[in-house]
Amino acid sequence: MMSISGVLYIGVTNSLRRRITEHKNGLVDGFTKTYQCKKIVYFEQYSVIDDAIRREKQLKNWRREWKINLIKEKNRYFDDLSVGWN
Repeated sequence: MMSISGVLYIGVTNSLRRRITEHKNGLVDGFTKTYQCKKIVYFEQYSVIDDAIRREKQLKNWRREWKINLIKEKNRYFDDLSVGWN
C-alpha cells in the first residue's frame, strides 16, 4: 500500500480485496490509517503462508530505493491496482 505522500506499507493477508477495503475505509487502526495508505501499487501472491511471511520480512528489510525499483518493474506509474476490483 502507498499513501499520497509516498509512504509505503508492506503486509500479509489471506484476502487482498478485504484488506484493501479495510485500509481504504480507515477500518484498521495503526500504520496504514495514520499515514493514509490507501493505494495498492504492488502485490505478490503465495499459496503457502510461510512463504508469504518470509517474503514480507525480506521486503521490510530492503532499502526504500530497492522497493521503489521493484514496484516500477510492474507498475511504472504507481497506479492503484485495486481500481475496478469492487
